[in-house]
Amino acid sequence: MILDAATSVLRLFPAEMAHLTTVRLARTFWPLMPAAAPSDPRLAIRAFGRDFANPIGLAAGFDKNAEVPDAMLKFGFGFVECGTVTPRPQSGNPRPRLFRLVEDRAVINRMGFNNEGMEAAAVRLAARRGKGIVGINIGANKDSADRIGDYRAAFVRLAPLADYVTVNVSSPNTPGLRGLQNRDELAQLLATLTAARAKLALSVPLLLKIAPDLDGHALDDIAEVVVASGIEGLVVSNTTIARPSTLRSALAAETGGLSGAPLFAPSTQILREMFARVGTKLTLVGAGGVGSGADAYAKIRAGASLVQLYSALAYEGPGLVTRIKRQLLDCLARDGYARVSDAIGAGK
Repeated sequence: MILDAATSVLRLFPAEMAHLTTVRLARTFWPLMPAAAPSDPRLAIRAFGRDFANPIGLAAGFDKNAEVPDAMLKFGFGFVECGTVTPRPQSGNPRPRLFRLVEDRAVINRMGFNNEGMEAAAVRLAARRGKGIVGINIGANKDSADRIGDYRAAFVRLAPLADYVTVNVSSPNTPGLRGLQNRDELAQLLATLTAARAKLALSVPLLLKIAPDLDGHALDDIAEVVVASGIEGLVVSNTTIARPSTLRSALAAETGGLSGAPLFAPSTQILREMFARVGTKLTLVGAGGVGSGADAYAKIRAGASLVQLYSALAYEGPGLVTRIKRQLLDCLARDGYARVSDAIGAGK
């Protein structure tokens, strides 16, 4: 109740100020925060060699600099993904660059990978004393002359400190970045990263985060390349550059990636289509528009083993995590599933 009230106050601030204030408060007070109650064993799941207490994760974008993963885990998340982190620090795009579309329960951002760089993130991850699964999301610097080299550098520096690494080639806010989803470029990128992983003798899982704005041919290419590459999973999906005609907010015309409730249907459809292509060969993480247990359940039935959320926290507060887990259990009981893993892909 207190957490939700605090969220209501923070919504009075400009969006980016509210976000920075939230991170600052979490960093300051997390040692005093009680941990969430243990997750129900029916929500436990094993994915890409890791044991998750529950499948609900915090998506990249909230904790860009790996400042508060342990604080966020205390809210009951099964895992937290930090980043996106680039090799060198960068300030991102000019402000304002983050917009709440309140009428649509949505957010538009054009942040531009603003972060303090991989060295700052590495220091923080190395200093962690908390328990729980923490992944790192990596990207390329905007002005890089060798983007694949950037991904390799970030991977080599951060992978030994993370439970998994997500390769972000799908942000719409770095010009040309989404071109790395093209067949040849993607094959080269993943070959470079898997070779680096082998050279370092690491077993850290590699995931690729893709866009929701892909046609069937692009999905075919990505599925074929990713399965052949030997990486472990896909995050489906990033924000969208589409603007549904149903948007009501006056801010809908802002450029950037749209997330939140309007992204739920298209991202879930892409998830379902990708599951049809890869089946159980890869672990799928469903992201985009999750704001309830029913949403999480729909992602799982579409093929996701794990689910991520972020935008809904801006409207609902961190108490949402506990509510989603309770509602997800209700969905499982209603349909006769003994555990969450039984429902994966059941609605394909």
